[in-house]
Amino acid sequence: MGGYPLLKRYRMKAGIFLIVFLLLCNLFTLSTVNAAKANDEKSGNQLLIVNKKTNKLAFYEDGELIKTFSVATGRTSALTPEGSFKIANKIKNRPYYKEKIPGGDPRNPLGDRWLGLEVNGTYGTTYAIHGNNNSKSIGKYVSSGCIRMYNDDIHWLFPQIDMGTTVVITTSELAFDKIAEEHDYPVLKLYEGTLRLNGDSMELDHKLIVIGERVYVPMREIFGMLGAKVKWNNKTKTVTAVINGRTITHKPPSDIVNVDGSPVRITASKVIDGTVMLPLRNISELTGYKVAWNAKAKEIRLTDNKK
Repeated sequence: MGGYPLLKRYRMKAGIFLIVFLLLCNLFTLSTVNAAKANDEKSGNQLLIVNKKTNKLAFYEDGELIKTFSVATGRTSALTPEGSFKIANKIKNRPYYKEKIPGGDPRNPLGDRWLGLEVNGTYGTTYAIHGNNNSKSIGKYVSSGCIRMYNDDIHWLFPQIDMGTTVVITTSELAFDKIAEEHDYPVLKLYEGTLRLNGDSMELDHKLIVIGERVYVPMREIFGMLGAKVKWNNKTKTVTAVINGRTITHKPPSDIVNVDGSPVRITASKVIDGTVMLPLRNISELTGYKVAWNAKAKEIRLTDNKK
């Protein structure tokens, strides 16, 4: 009987420990899921395409073709796998285990940057986009399956790429934009048409762009054209516009605009070449101007509701 209270206390402590353990597990799982979700959303704005036909690599971000590079691929077409893969890891100074060459060594055929690809359960250990120790090989079919880049090029690309970014590897006669669109990636294009304000044709310094099915307009120019006073706060990275008695504040890129202090959800804005681009479809609710699209005339019409 004397051991019963001791056993009871032990069971209570064990129960408390189990509860704390489960709570910590749940918190860890939740934070991991949230981090993965945020990372997926971020990487969804990026795309890498490797075309073995031309031995070129294209880097897209936010629908825009940022840069293209020359690469080297497999000695035979079968060595470099084709399909849609994900960036599984990012490694600096990866050793060349086969010949026991340390990472960062000038003799290392992997260079000093490694973007590992998830290919058939290899978890980024077998196939990668990486540097090299033989710049003369770039542009040729020489590798055992990886995609080689000039060291200067991979040094530039490496910090730009998010984990989870999609990498499409193909052999194609198509242009990069077409390949991207065939893989459901919305490519940025210039709007081919006319913008009219109260019937008058308007010319802008920054062209309207089309991403997917959405038209985006340069916020400062459009709001200025509508008579708004627009200011940029470099410290807070926030743009403020006063139009038709409304004060609009926005911190791009995001899907929230504050109108007279109240949040309004919009299709997320974008920053392209340093210019804040707003979705055309949301201009009406933000400014009070009527927005209409005439597909036959290829015209976007902005009209003051007072007219």
